[in-house]
Amino acid sequence: MPESADSVSPLSPSMRLRFAPSPTGHLHVGNARTALFNWLLARGQGGAFVLRIEDTDVERSTAVSEASILDDLRWLGLTWDEGPEAGGAVGPYRQSERLDIYRAHADRLLAQGDAYHCFCTPEQLDAERKSALAAGQPPKYSGRCRALGADEARARLAAGEAAAIRFRVPAVGDVGFDDVVRGHVVFHTDVIGDPVIVRSDGRPAYNFAVVVDDALMGITHVIRGEDHVSNTPRQVLLYRAFGYAPPTFAHLSLVMGPDHAPLSKRHGATSVAEFRANGILPEALVNYLALIGWSPGDGVEILPAADLAARFRLEDVGKSAGVFDIDKLAWVNRHYIKVADPGRLANLALPYFARAGVVHGALRDDAQGYLAHVVGLAAGSVDRVDELPSRLAFLFAYDAEVALQRDDVRAELAEPGVRDVIAALAEESAASGPLADRDAFRALATRVRSRTGQKGKALFHPMRVALTGDVSGMELDLAVPAIERGAALPVAGGLQPVPDVRARAAAFAAAVARLA
Repeated sequence: MPESADSVSPLSPSMRLRFAPSPTGHLHVGNARTALFNWLLARGQGGAFVLRIEDTDVERSTAVSEASILDDLRWLGLTWDEGPEAGGAVGPYRQSERLDIYRAHADRLLAQGDAYHCFCTPEQLDAERKSALAAGQPPKYSGRCRALGADEARARLAAGEAAAIRFRVPAVGDVGFDDVVRGHVVFHTDVIGDPVIVRSDGRPAYNFAVVVDDALMGITHVIRGEDHVSNTPRQVLLYRAFGYAPPTFAHLSLVMGPDHAPLSKRHGATSVAEFRANGILPEALVNYLALIGWSPGDGVEILPAADLAARFRLEDVGKSAGVFDIDKLAWVNRHYIKVADPGRLANLALPYFARAGVVHGALRDDAQGYLAHVVGLAAGSVDRVDELPSRLAFLFAYDAEVALQRDDVRAELAEPGVRDVIAALAEESAASGPLADRDAFRALATRVRSRTGQKGKALFHPMRVALTGDVSGMELDLAVPAIERGAALPVAGGLQPVPDVRARAAAFAAAVARLA
């Protein structure tokens, strides 16, 4: 009697989903979205999320790629209940470790008469393919070896001939399946041909291995990209041949670039690793990917992963192609940067500060605390974590002479009264104590205003240029105390030294005098 998937894998919970990447490169954001939708449904419905590595492509699969994919999934927070490193009751979870299982299932199909050995050479198959294309027909296997008797096949195998194993597609006419996203989908067996299920070197073909794995692992829902729609009728026929109950299928639209072509390198960053390196927070990427092809409803777009999972329903996923909008991702990321813990942001930004020459080795606690403080001040004005060093460059890379080489800074000097403000600022700051807070800075500004008669923009723009070397940036009543706090740090703290307000004002006034 045919056995059901339930009898093969007596597992709980009842809803089981999987993500099954091939370790042949970095994790593409399109595949990450597929993993995310599986994870959201599993977490939202109390199901299990299984990770399986499909590594039978021995020429392209690498341990380095597998480690990278696992690391990216962990970084995104898409933890798995079963799979590599987690274990589970239905492993192994790498296809390369399941070859005996595939062989046993292939033998079962051979014994049932649902499969046969194929001795066709690559040259013969290529000739058939070219002939079909020339006739304007879709290429499919001619069935040359379909009628070989079992005795002849055994004899040829015994003589050392190489043979693949093909599935004998039954002449049943239409093969249909219900797709949660796409509705009822129908293929005719005439366009399928007899697919190879085991290659001549013993490696299982994708459509065969995935059926065996999903059935034995008790997978109840298969959520994957629409590029797998054409594979599904072959898989449905294999499920039937084994007597396994097919899972519920849902095929997601592909993630497109702005030109509505599949997202690729020519559109810029496409892998999770690249977005990670470019300063995108994991919670932002997860939140944004969830919005491609699905909406949490109620006009809400910014939601943490747990809330996304609580709202996620497979029936609400759209079938229209989703466009990857880098500006929308930046908007989402900006929100999460703004609300993130400054200490965490500072740690995430350390590699970028090191690259900018700001961090030198391990930071002392006081330097680490200072970096967290100033990162918190700048967090609301950047789209990516890697932009923080440039936003805070006025602290660590101040140079009056370099600033005066900029056209916008020199244009500021041409305004009436600017040089008077700069000179007064140098004199007043030299007579002041540390400007440790807003009140101290405002008192300094009041004294400069009293001496020069300048106010508003005419007062604060020259002060900004003199103290930061830039014509725009952070509010001065935040920037000046940050400068003074940084200047008070020990030189050996691990951060680039921060010149204090007195030194900056004097250096800028002197540089302006030399320029005159």
